[in-house]
Amino acid sequence: MTTNSFLHFLKLCPASSRTFPPLCLQQGTKRNRASAQTRRSCVCGTPGPAMAGRLRGHLSAATLLTLLSALLTCCVRCAHCAKPSNIVLIVADDQDVQLGGMTPMKKTKALIGDAGATFVNAFTVTPLCCPSRSSILTGWYPHNHGVRNNSLPGNCSSPLWQKGPEANAFPVYLNKHKYQTFFAGKYLNQYGKKEAGDVGHVPPGWDQWFALVGNSQYYNYTLSANGKEEKHGDSYETDYLTDLIDKHWLLRQPVNPMPNSSITYLDNAYRKRWQTLLSVDDMVEMLVKKLESIKELNNTYIFYTSDNGYHTGQFSLPIDKRQLYEFDIRIPLMVRGPGIKPNQTLQVTAMLHIDLAPTILDISGINVSSVNVDGQSFLSQMAPSLRNGTTRPFFLVEYSGEGNPTTDPACPRLGPGLSQCFPDCVCEDAYNNTYACVRTLNSKHNLQYCEFADTESFVEVYNLTSDPHQLENILKKVDPSVLQVMNQRLIKLQSCVGDSCRDVK
Repeated sequence: MTTNSFLHFLKLCPASSRTFPPLCLQQGTKRNRASAQTRRSCVCGTPGPAMAGRLRGHLSAATLLTLLSALLTCCVRCAHCAKPSNIVLIVADDQDVQLGGMTPMKKTKALIGDAGATFVNAFTVTPLCCPSRSSILTGWYPHNHGVRNNSLPGNCSSPLWQKGPEANAFPVYLNKHKYQTFFAGKYLNQYGKKEAGDVGHVPPGWDQWFALVGNSQYYNYTLSANGKEEKHGDSYETDYLTDLIDKHWLLRQPVNPMPNSSITYLDNAYRKRWQTLLSVDDMVEMLVKKLESIKELNNTYIFYTSDNGYHTGQFSLPIDKRQLYEFDIRIPLMVRGPGIKPNQTLQVTAMLHIDLAPTILDISGINVSSVNVDGQSFLSQMAPSLRNGTTRPFFLVEYSGEGNPTTDPACPRLGPGLSQCFPDCVCEDAYNNTYACVRTLNSKHNLQYCEFADTESFVEVYNLTSDPHQLENILKKVDPSVLQVMNQRLIKLQSCVGDSCRDVK
């Protein structure tokens, strides 16, 4: 289970017509020089601090500050040339909305949300890290990019992923469009494993690459620094990365009320998550101040979001994501930038992870209609003067359950096929926790219809207008004709590609 967060941003800044001077990114005694390739603009990224349910790790705050300063210096050196808009993408890991995950983020809300647009209805299309991040990168639903879960067999950073969807991710288009690209932080959970090409694999489209090997860690981790292995230890100064239910059987298995041991565990995890988010908040402030100091802030789009939500005790489930409920699929989304009026709170439609790639491409000047994506640009929602757009009445949430083929020795009575069974042998996932949902979200309806791929053919239906906490499965109360319509929409969405994902009626 990943309970850490990561901050990842893209910084697009103008490049001169001459080659760049050496750009030194200090990591201990190691240095890396920027490519001398001429670019019209450069994309820079950096990871940030993490939320801590179970502390594991990332890069150091000092490293991040050095990276950021060096990258923004790159922008200063070429500030005299014609300017396209810069873009910064910040993605936190597992940051919920429903349980107060944005409460510690006072600086971020002031510097991004209050300075631009906050989207009330932002959702992941799959509540798990690797498939969610894959949707962010490609603009595709999981059934099209093929990443099912966080494992290599689940196509997470697998050779198949690398040959297909990764080669069509938005950085590739930006790179072809004369942007210089930079990435740092957590990429995909299996990245850097030997079976996934080891640390030498640098995904196409990235000029500068500083990616965490494997899953989130605060200390004792390895980076791929432009394809070279770089190990970090456990020094804070140099290694810390950021400064009632008629429901599916998984939700019928926890003891209710929760035992004290679980409550103690969750209270501690919740406290640590908020503490770590303060570091994320500080980093956002540092980023904005740096952009302001080099007079690039007014020409920069800054996105802040998370890969998925999170739960900490809801429905007596201890601590994880992977469920179809609001606490796991709703995500924060705030954007500031040129043409975006400040202090906007937008709730006219749903914004999805698959919309980030086309929005970034739209901002960069690429004709989005020429790119194969399932999502759509939401630039028009933030800045109507820049684009005319349409709303989305329906969307898909899908997930493929993950389990262990053998029984967990700590929980022998539960048998095989389960995973994430902690604490107190309460399992958060299983092979048959595989589902697809169609969500109707408009001025008249806020409905969710979900089908499970299990022996029960289990179905859950919620009216979130009258039941925002999804306490009552109203399957047996709904007009059968409504269920039939929802089922047909779900079938269409599960097989949609490109335009057909946006035209479901």
